[in-house]
Amino acid sequence: MDDASDGYDPAAGDGGAADVLVCGVGITPFGRSQATGMQLAVEAVNEALADAGLPWSRVRAAFGGSDAAGNADTLVTRLGLTGVPFVNVRNGCATGGSALVSAVNAIRAGAADVALAVGFDKHPRGAFDPRPADWGLDEAYGSEGLMVTTQFFAMKIQRYMYDHGITPRTLALVAEKAYANGGRNPYAWRREPLDADEILASGMVNDPLTRYMFCSPGQGAVALVLCNREVARGLGGGTAPVALRAAVVRTRRFGSFEVFSPWAPGGTPTSVSTDAARAAFEETGIGPDDIDVCQLQDTESGAEVMHMAECGFCEHGEQERLIASGATAIGGALPVNTDGGCIANGEPIGASGLRQVHEIVQQLRGRAGERQVPGDPRTGFTHVYGAPGVSACTVLTR
Repeated sequence: MDDASDGYDPAAGDGGAADVLVCGVGITPFGRSQATGMQLAVEAVNEALADAGLPWSRVRAAFGGSDAAGNADTLVTRLGLTGVPFVNVRNGCATGGSALVSAVNAIRAGAADVALAVGFDKHPRGAFDPRPADWGLDEAYGSEGLMVTTQFFAMKIQRYMYDHGITPRTLALVAEKAYANGGRNPYAWRREPLDADEILASGMVNDPLTRYMFCSPGQGAVALVLCNREVARGLGGGTAPVALRAAVVRTRRFGSFEVFSPWAPGGTPTSVSTDAARAAFEETGIGPDDIDVCQLQDTESGAEVMHMAECGFCEHGEQERLIASGATAIGGALPVNTDGGCIANGEPIGASGLRQVHEIVQQLRGRAGERQVPGDPRTGFTHVYGAPGVSACTVLTR
C-alpha cells in the first residue's frame, strides 16, 4: 500500500509499527463442535495463509497459544515440518494479544519478514474453574469463593455504578447490542436477538449482573499472518493489508482492583486497561477521537461500560447517555464490538484477543458483511483484559 493512502505519516512516532501489516486473517465459527482445539487452529491458520496468498513454508516465525486445548507449537505436525521457530504463549485472556505482540516484534526486529499469530481454545461446559495456586494465591482464597469470577465482576461494576451513576438498564442495553450484532455475524455463537427487558429478567447471577449479561466459555480459533512492508507490496492488490500501528501488553500497577487481586487501598484505583490503551495511542500518534470502530473486552456487559472510559473513549459516567443514544451501535458515532464481542461469541481464552483484531481488519477492508460499519472506516482499536490484571491493545489503520 502507498504510505499516502491511509492518511497517516508512518514516521510520526510510531516506532516502525506501520511497517507491520496484517496480510491474512482466518477464523472458525465460535461455540461448540466436535472438532478439537488443534483442528480448529489448523483450519484458521490455513485460511489466514490462503487469505494472504502465502504457503506455510513462507512463515519465518510463529507464536500461538491456548489455555486448555494444547501446545500451539505441535501444530507443525499438521501444518508442515519446516523447522520454523514456533513459540508457545500462555497469558490468560491476553494470550492472543501476547502472541500478536511477539509476532510484531519479530518483524520489527528483522528476525522474520512473515510471522504467524494464532490463538485457539476448547473449554468444557460450565464456568471456568481456576486453581488459586496457579495465580500465586493461598487455597483459602478459593475456599472463600473468591475464585468465582462472576462475583469479582459484580463487585467491580457495583462500585463503578455507584460512583458514576450507571443504571442496570445500561448493562442490559450493552448485552442487547451484543446479541443484535452477533445475529449479523456468521461466526458468532449466540445469534438470537434479546431485548433489554428479557436480559434484565433472565435471572440474577451476582447483583447487578444477570445471566444474559455474561459470556460463556466456548471454543474457536483465529490466526493472523503478518508481513513487513516489502513482502506486503509483493502480494498483489487482492490481499488488502491493514497496517498494525501498535500492539502492546501491560500488567497491573500498584493500586489496581483486578480479577484474583481485588483490593482497594483507597482513592481512585489504577487501571491496567488505561495503561495499555495509552501506550498504544502514544506509540502511534493516533488518539481515541481518531478511532472509527473498536473492540473492547466484554466478559460481561459491565466490563464494556468501564472499558469505554478506561481506554479513553469517553469520560466516566458518560456511558449512560452514549449507550442509550445508540452511539456504540454499528451505525453510531463509535461502534463497539461490532461482531457481538465475547457476549455473543463466547470466550475461548486463547482466541478472543485475535478475534477482535480479525474483526477490525475486516471492518477496515470493508468486508464485514451485514455488520459493516458505514462511512468507510479507516482506523480501529482493540482491547482485551484478563486476570490477574493484564491488558493487550492494538491500533490499526487502512
